[in-house]
Amino acid sequence: MDWSGMDWNAIVFGVLFASVAGIMVFISLDELLPAAEEYGEHHLSIYGLIAGMGVMAISLLMFA
Repeated sequence: MDWSGMDWNAIVFGVLFASVAGIMVFISLDELLPAAEEYGEHHLSIYGLIAGMGVMAISLLMFA
C-alpha cells in the first residue's frame, strides 16, 4: 500500500472530528437520557434522539 499520496491533514482531521462526535454522543446518552427519565418524559427524548439521527442520515445522503 502506497501511503505517500495521502493527505495526512485530512486523515488527522477526520479522526479528530469522529472522536469528538463520539464523545458528544456518549455524553448525551449518558447524562441527558437519565435526566429525562427523572422528569418522567424519557420516551419523548428517545423519540427525539431517533428522529435527529434520521434527519442527519437523510441530510448526509442528500448532500454527500
